[in-house]
Amino acid sequence: MAVPQEAIACTLASAGLATQSERWQHVRARAELERVATPDGLRMHFRAESGVEQELRELVAVENECCSWAAWTVEAVGNEAVLRIASTGEGVAVLHSMFGKGDPATSTACCSDG
Repeated sequence: MAVPQEAIACTLASAGLATQSERWQHVRARAELERVATPDGLRMHFRAESGVEQELRELVAVENECCSWAAWTVEAVGNEAVLRIASTGEGVAVLHSMFGKGDPATSTACCSDG
């Protein structure tokens, strides 16, 4: 999915950025199954435990506002909630670094203040 290139910046203030990052860390540590780098971004699979899909949808709603340089979607697929994030150009590398391969409890999910 092609997304027009915009400035790669987050519009959340510091407090909102910290809260969003904590929420991402929590849901990833709780339910993340797999993270797949794609040519245009990422696909992440989560266990469809109680509340996980809803939490992902709430997080994505914020990300679609504050980081609109990427397209963020969640869908239920079998027993999983699948998060797809797509961008273009430098946005792809930023997405890969935002959701690093390391421990989900220490990865951040938003870029620096914009």
